[in-house]
Amino acid sequence: MREYDLIIVGKGAAAFAAAIKATELSEGRASILMVGKGPLGGTCVNVGCVPSKYLLELSHRYYYARKGGLPGLTLSAGVEFGQVMGAVRGLIAKLREEKYERVIKSYGNVELVSGEARFTSPSSISMKGDYEFEARAKNFIVATGSRPSVPPLEGLEKVSYLTSDSVWQLERLPSSLVLIGGGAIGLELGQAFLHFGSQVSVVEALPRIAYTAEPEMSEALQHLLEAEGMRFYLRSRVASLRPYDGGVSVEVFTRQGRVAVEGEALLIATGRKPNTEGLGLERAKVELDERGAIKVDARLRTSNPRIFAAGDVISKQLMLETLAAREGVVAATNALGGRVEVDYMTAPWVIFTNPNLAAVGLTEAEVTKRLGACSCRVIGLEAVAKSHILGQEKGLAKLVVDPGSGRIMGAQVLAPGAAEFITEVALAMRAGMTYRDLIEATHAFPTVAEVIKLAAQAFIRDISRMSCCVE
Repeated sequence: MREYDLIIVGKGAAAFAAAIKATELSEGRASILMVGKGPLGGTCVNVGCVPSKYLLELSHRYYYARKGGLPGLTLSAGVEFGQVMGAVRGLIAKLREEKYERVIKSYGNVELVSGEARFTSPSSISMKGDYEFEARAKNFIVATGSRPSVPPLEGLEKVSYLTSDSVWQLERLPSSLVLIGGGAIGLELGQAFLHFGSQVSVVEALPRIAYTAEPEMSEALQHLLEAEGMRFYLRSRVASLRPYDGGVSVEVFTRQGRVAVEGEALLIATGRKPNTEGLGLERAKVELDERGAIKVDARLRTSNPRIFAAGDVISKQLMLETLAAREGVVAATNALGGRVEVDYMTAPWVIFTNPNLAAVGLTEAEVTKRLGACSCRVIGLEAVAKSHILGQEKGLAKLVVDPGSGRIMGAQVLAPGAAEFITEVALAMRAGMTYRDLIEATHAFPTVAEVIKLAAQAFIRDISRMSCCVE
């Protein structure tokens, strides 16, 4: 029986953040075991953030070069999809080595073991991998992440399908793609394939895409994607799947009746589910919610006081790499005697389509429910000079404030590069700022980020009657 100060089950963003923080807090004296299966680095670097955003970037450069529309410029571009996917896999390998394999070797107090870990009691695990052993620890952190959730659709076993984990092995661009799921993963991958030349159809059960976004943001993004050629079947349910002409036929119940949506390839992007099966959490006295996610308190402690959890495996709303890393830090801090919590209110999230849909904080409906009233302003991106320079005037920004104090409660932006500046609002919220503080902050000009300041100015004046850079 081996003894450790801390055992971390998992090898992704939350696990690495926890190991690094525990090492720093203990000044390298804490003995840490990191155990888990699958590739080092977890979802983000291997099958999530890194490959999807690189694929999107490459697809945008190809699509907009061919689209043209720039005064006086004629551009051309070609694509070899197999080489594109090879480049994506190459970047995955590069960043996995630089950010995870090399990094973990620099921490001499952290022992990394690949294999399957299972709790054998509330204070011990057994390990099966290259070799078998048992181990005990003063504290544990479970950070085993998540995987694609595939619903039990009729006929699924008869057809080939892709998920956000398996799509990276494609070597040939499908001429047409049926995408089940209109959330962040589906929309990002859908636009990438659309830009490379696939005909993309999206089937979504909910009444609008990007359902966690403000309604006007969802609607505006849908219109932009439709203008590029994406097709949507909203309020629609998949009845069955069957092979069809070398591809797949998806029978869909829509508001207009039953239709067949056909494609050479099928991609299922209906969310992700936590990796808790096979961990022996019942032996560890760790409680799960109805989705199989680990229940935690505000300090990420489970129902077993010696076991903490972080990342996609816990019961929460947002599954984000940066949030998982923050949770890993908080879990490690508290496992070593700290008393800190995660600030979920100011954690930004982004759908990395072009334009980005970036958000932080509460929506208008959530603020109204919480306070009984809400004050909001929505402005069009055409009010920003930089949007005309870029030739991308379609977009929106919405600022949500407390009607009594003017304190910023949330914001959503549909604009090019919105992911790069949504943190401005997150920091303002952490500091308890009001919309007037945003107005009084001098912004660089011309920038897309100026849309945040203009949204704030809309609370005090008609921005259509403003010259540039008015304070």
